[in-house]
Order: sequence, then C-alpha cells, then structure tokens
Amino acid sequence: MENSVGQPTAPTEAAGIEALVWRCMAAPSAMRTLRCRTVAQGRFSQLNYIRDLPPQPVTEEEPAELLAEATAPNASEALLAALGSCLAIGIHAHAVAQGLAVHSLQLELAADISTTAAWAAGDLHAKVIGFEAISVLVHIEADASRATLDALVKHAALWSPVANTLHNPVHLAVTLASA
Repeated sequence: MENSVGQPTAPTEAAGIEALVWRCMAAPSAMRTLRCRTVAQGRFSQLNYIRDLPPQPVTEEEPAELLAEATAPNASEALLAALGSCLAIGIHAHAVAQGLAVHSLQLELAADISTTAAWAAGDLHAKVIGFEAISVLVHIEADASRATLDALVKHAALWSPVANTLHNPVHLAVTLASA
C-alpha cells in the first residue's frame, strides 16, 4: 500500500491482527483508560501529551486582529483526524483479516460547524454548537469486489470506537481540580 506521497507504507501483518483478536476474545470485558494531558501554551495553542510520544500541538483559529498563523490543527480538525484514522485502521485491519490486499486507502472528511457562538462569545441565538453533520468519503483500491469494499467500510463505521463516541451518548464530566 502507498501513502499520500506515493511511498510504500509498512504492511500490516495478519498474524498481528489475529493476536489482537485472540487477546480481545480472552478478556471480552477488559477496559483500558486512555489519557492525554493538555497544556495551554498561550495564544490559543495547546500541547497534548499522550503516553511517551512527542507533544501533539493543537491550536484554535485566532481572530484576525491577533495575526495568528495556523501551525497545527484546531481541536475540531483534530477530532476529524481521530475519526478518519480510526475508520482507516478498521477498514485496513478488517481487510487484512480477510486476506484482502489493500493497495491504497484515503478518507476525505468534512464537517460544517458554526463558529459564531464558540465559547459563548458572539451570536448566542439558539443553534447547534459543534458539528451538525460529518461526511466521510472512502477511496480504496483493493483486490476485492465493490460489494466487499462497501461491507468493509460499513463494518468499520459500525465498530469504530471514535465513530461510536460521536454518535452515541457518552457521559462527560468536566470539573475543576481541587487546589
């Protein structure tokens, strides 16, 4: 499989997918806590620390009068990236598990968002806060029929943890830390 710049990407080994499936089947109720520490850097920029990875920057589009330069995705774009990545992993892993060769895989994600009421600043008339809808267009070249590829895409959307977090109600608790 090639990446977006035409370079070969590392193949996913079927044995690795099979080992993951067996681990999941051995502990079907196992929970894992994922963590991220977000540190404000000023001027609406944040660094996100996940495991021992290098810090991941996220920024917000600043008002034009602050002369901001976009140096990282904003939080909403990062959410789209998380969804696209999760769906791509699901599509690719399920293809590998079925023995299908994937030659290329790209997802185009788009979402409309009203920024006029972001953070309760500006127009506060009733409106959807956040994405109103997200569309994902999957481009895949693989040794499989269109019906098989369609089933791969539907399977990934059904079982994606990020997609399910977006379309299912989830408990969210945001509290002030004790002093």
